[in-house]
Amino acid sequence: MKLQDELPVDNRLAVVWRIGAGLGGIFLIVFGCLGLADHSGFLSTHGDRVAGLSTNGALSILSIVVGAGLVVGAVIGGNFASNLNMAVGVLFVLSGFYGLTVLGRPDANILNFRMSNVLFAFIFGVVLTTFGMYGRVSSHLPHDNPFWRERAEREEPLPSGPKTFVKVLNPNPGRTHPVGH
Repeated sequence: MKLQDELPVDNRLAVVWRIGAGLGGIFLIVFGCLGLADHSGFLSTHGDRVAGLSTNGALSILSIVVGAGLVVGAVIGGNFASNLNMAVGVLFVLSGFYGLTVLGRPDANILNFRMSNVLFAFIFGVVLTTFGMYGRVSSHLPHDNPFWRERAEREEPLPSGPKTFVKVLNPNPGRTHPVGH
């Protein structure tokens, strides 16, 4: 039995997950191909700009690999696409933090990040993670949602029976001394 068979799948949600992975993957592949076409050095820290983002050979190849992975996730679809969107989105947010730490340090900035790349990484990561979480993460999921059904099956039922009254015990059994008396 495959893991895919054990997890709940909803066709309406799978379309959203596939669109997020597919569009993100296509954008990254196009960006990577355009970056490689500019013939900047592999680890150059003064590469050209493509679509407003700075790039070099390493960033271009990394973009193509990640984009291809997202396109494969879109083709597979289902929960795999959702989980992949969330994982890659978190990695993009982390890469944004990486970019912040290496700005202004050419010796450590091997991916040629500039502020525009950092902002793109944060925004793209949040959008991709949102696509992956769509319909899965909320406190008010509809009852026909497969993730709500999965959670409802795991919850223990509330105790049933007649209502009982709770006697409140006096925590201080001795004589109390109110202020001012």
